[in-house]
Amino acid sequence: MFNATLNQFLFVIFPYAALAVFLVGSIYRYKNKGFSVSSISSQFLEGRKLFWGSQPFHWGLLILFFGHLIAFLFPRAVLAWNGEPVRLLILEIASFGFGLSAFIGLGLLILRRVTTPRITVVTSKMDVVVFLILLTQIVSGLCVAYFNRWGSSWFAAFLTPYLRSIFVFDPDITAISGVNSWWLKIHVVSAFSIIAIIPFTRFMHFLVYPVDYLWRSYQQVIWNWDRRTIRNSTKHSEGEKSTNN
Repeated sequence: MFNATLNQFLFVIFPYAALAVFLVGSIYRYKNKGFSVSSISSQFLEGRKLFWGSQPFHWGLLILFFGHLIAFLFPRAVLAWNGEPVRLLILEIASFGFGLSAFIGLGLLILRRVTTPRITVVTSKMDVVVFLILLTQIVSGLCVAYFNRWGSSWFAAFLTPYLRSIFVFDPDITAISGVNSWWLKIHVVSAFSIIAIIPFTRFMHFLVYPVDYLWRSYQQVIWNWDRRTIRNSTKHSEGEKSTNN
């Protein structure tokens, strides 16, 4: 009885609550606090450690996201691909490698936050929450891949039917509630947790990504002062003094 109630909460109530918070919170923040949806970069405070952490983290996460998306949209194709042992091994090893990449990158980003005083000062409580949930998500995914093989087939066979039932408002938790892997359940819950906190974090900038950058013409920056003079100047600032009192 307890397990049934817990599964009902984790895989029906919580996902819909997370999606509701995401939808309402995102609309509210965009309409009332539009400027805050941009990502606040800390690169000007420290750049070298950011590069070595950000690159493996973002590339690993990006490839894994599209891999999950393919398994969600085309589960039969994934299962057919996995029907050949060699192809299954290639997919699993590659996925595990990208998972390790994301894990190492996230570890470096966390280390950067902890060991760089200028970054630590501007780190908010929500940043800490984001790092903890992301760490849980990545570690649980790696554990599923290692301890409960094979992750790609698991996703296509068990998670895809469950997720589709959620999105069509006809939740069916039969498949996922019957799974004995707690790592898989933690992976699902942490994924919905990420969705729930998006309106309260810097993740919001993904929703307003300037897509028109892909096709708009390049902007040309024209200096309105002599660059040689600026380079050789010893003045604290250039231009006319402000007349504000």
